[in-house]
Order: sequence, then structure tokens, then C-alpha cells
Amino acid sequence: MSDKTVTTLDLLAMKRAGRRIVALTAYDALFAGLVDACGVDVILVGDSVNTVLCGQATTLSATLEQMIYHGRMVRTGVRRALLVLDMPFLSYQVSVEDAKRNAGRVMQTTGAAAVKVEGGAWLAPTVRALVEIGIPVMAHLGFTPQSVHVLGGPRVQGRNPDAAERLLADAKALADAGAFALVLELMPAPVAEQVSRALAIPTIGIGSGPGCDGQVLVLHDMLGLNDGFRAKFVKRYAALADDVRQAVDAFAAEVRDGRYPDAEHSFSS
Repeated sequence: MSDKTVTTLDLLAMKRAGRRIVALTAYDALFAGLVDACGVDVILVGDSVNTVLCGQATTLSATLEQMIYHGRMVRTGVRRALLVLDMPFLSYQVSVEDAKRNAGRVMQTTGAAAVKVEGGAWLAPTVRALVEIGIPVMAHLGFTPQSVHVLGGPRVQGRNPDAAERLLADAKALADAGAFALVLELMPAPVAEQVSRALAIPTIGIGSGPGCDGQVLVLHDMLGLNDGFRAKFVKRYAALADDVRQAVDAFAAEVRDGRYPDAEHSFSS
């Protein structure tokens, strides 16, 4: 594993070389440092923080201040990975000027290397405007959580030929506008593979099959910490919620029985 900081150009080179991109979310310095030390290529400060850590039903109430707060924490833990920060709902959709102002503030105050926005071809002028002023943009297609109510929930997108064709056109428009990468969420695997093959920029899948150029998961889902969330596409690589419960139960029992603290964990003078 190289100590060199990952850049947007590195992701493009990885696609050209056929090397898969590894991405995970992080919301604080501790987890960011652990993930970064494992050689993950991209760390995303997702607005999923609003559901995972704040207990909200959707990402819609995430604020710019909230994302900046978590972005600054994550930045202190990251040494190598490309740090990307989600732009929250209404921070970039109202106008291009709003998007430039808010994304610029994110870049200035968090040290993130790029921002992520959700939307199709309609968002291309905003993507182009951000890139023109020096802000790298990761785009996001398929199921877009900030449009959850319009889409009728977390549903797979692009199931019929017309919808798949629209997604492909959207992807090409975003790439042409200057996006350096594209997240594909909840798409049929053949559709995501078609989009990935059609683009020069890398795609990063979540619930979109193995044909993407990389994959991303929410860290807490992958670690089994968020055991109340079940989704077909999430593979759990650990069951840390069970470990937490066992540890807390053991601590409580020892405190109640007078076994903690013992001499080993006390100061004699």
C-alpha cells in the first residue's frame, strides 16, 4: 500500500488499469483513521450520518453545518484516502450560485478534496460550474436518497428499458459536465455495468452489482453496528453490535458485583 495521497486522477487511472476502487463512509476521526490505515481509496462523509448516527428517518434534514462539523472531524483522521463530502439537501439544488457558495465553503472549512451531489442531467450545469471554479465533483445516480419521497422509497431504479436508457443519458451528461466519478445506487446489475462501460470516468456501486469500477458501503452497516438496518446488498463483515452489547453487559455486571474496579485498575497512592 502506497503512502501517496489518493487524488481524483488516481481514480481515473485505476479505472483504466482495471483496478477496483474501495470506498467507505466515516463520520468521525477515530473511524476515519482506522479506515484510512487499511488503505481504502475513498472516504465519504455521507449525509447518511443523519440516519446512522442521528436516528433520523431520511437524510433530508441534514444541514450544511452538520456536514462541515463531521467533515472536519474526519479530515483529522485521514492521511491517504480521497476525502469526499456529501452536499446536503437544498445546499446545491436551488441555484448554481448557491451551489458554488456552499460547496466552496465546504472545501475551505473541512479540507475535503471533493464534494458529492445527487441528480441526473438537470444537474449538469451545476456540476460544470463547480468544476470550473476548481471544485471536484462526484455525482450520484439511481436511487438518490435526497429524492426518496419522489421515488417512493429506496427502490431499484432502471428496471425497464426506458428508465435504463434515461440513466445512461444522465450518466453521460454528468461525465460530460466534468464529474470525476459517479456513484450508482440501487440499479439492476446489467444496467450499472452498461453505464460503467459507457463512461471514461469510474463508477462506484452500492447495491448495483459487480460491474461497477468500485464499491462503497456505509461503514456501520458493513461492521454490523447498525443491526436494525437490513438490505439485500449489504454484506456484514463483522457483528460489532453483538460485541458492544456483550461488553456493556459485562461491565454492568462487574460494577454491580463490585468486581470493577479491582486492584489492577486502581491507584494505590
